[in-house]
Amino acid sequence: MFKEELTKAAAEYGISLSDTQMEQYNRYFELLVEWNENINLTAITEPKEVAIKHMIDSITAYDENLFKDGTTVIDVGTGAGFPGLPLKIFCPEIKLTLMDSLNKRIKFLQTVVEELGLKDVECVHARAEEGARNKKYRESFDIAVSRAVARLPILCEYCLPFVKKGGHFIALKGMQYNDEADEAAKAIKVMGGSKTEIRPVKLPELDDKRAVITITKTMPTPKAYPRKAGTPTKNPIV
Repeated sequence: MFKEELTKAAAEYGISLSDTQMEQYNRYFELLVEWNENINLTAITEPKEVAIKHMIDSITAYDENLFKDGTTVIDVGTGAGFPGLPLKIFCPEIKLTLMDSLNKRIKFLQTVVEELGLKDVECVHARAEEGARNKKYRESFDIAVSRAVARLPILCEYCLPFVKKGGHFIALKGMQYNDEADEAAKAIKVMGGSKTEIRPVKLPELDDKRAVITITKTMPTPKAYPRKAGTPTKNPIV
């Protein structure tokens, strides 16, 4: 059932998936539903909805000009693994770090990675504000991705500190994406970002508006950022 829905959704979006990828997405779906009975991972569990709103939606972040062999990617606040894990299945050549503040979710992600036989994936238990101050992760990634619910000015403070100079922050946003991009202009500049590209996205069978926002990092992030836990949310840079 899930495989049929994903095959259909992928075709409508204009991509093809190999048998191996299809098996991996299917097992991921099974584990998601199984674990969701005990820990809160997602409100979306119907096969068709998971196929479109989780798997394909995550893949919309993919850009063939940015996702190359060996590209380092961090998914900040990954939750149940979106968009990072669907991107890794779709583009196995990337080196992926999944970061989340809840240890239960990290255990789930590690199980998925092992069951799917994914290589070059690290699961890290940390808040974004703490992780970005760790020398191992700060300004060490080609790409940071996030599908978190925070508005873009807050997300920029969470994510751009992880991105190296010349790298990119890719945010998957909903219908207010233009307003958020305008609202985030100051935060983008403060965090060392510059060029912002907005690519509208149409998901199969859905009429809602959404977009992929790609911010290029051209300067280092000042040492003062990110501020301590909770501060970006309470007092965003706008």
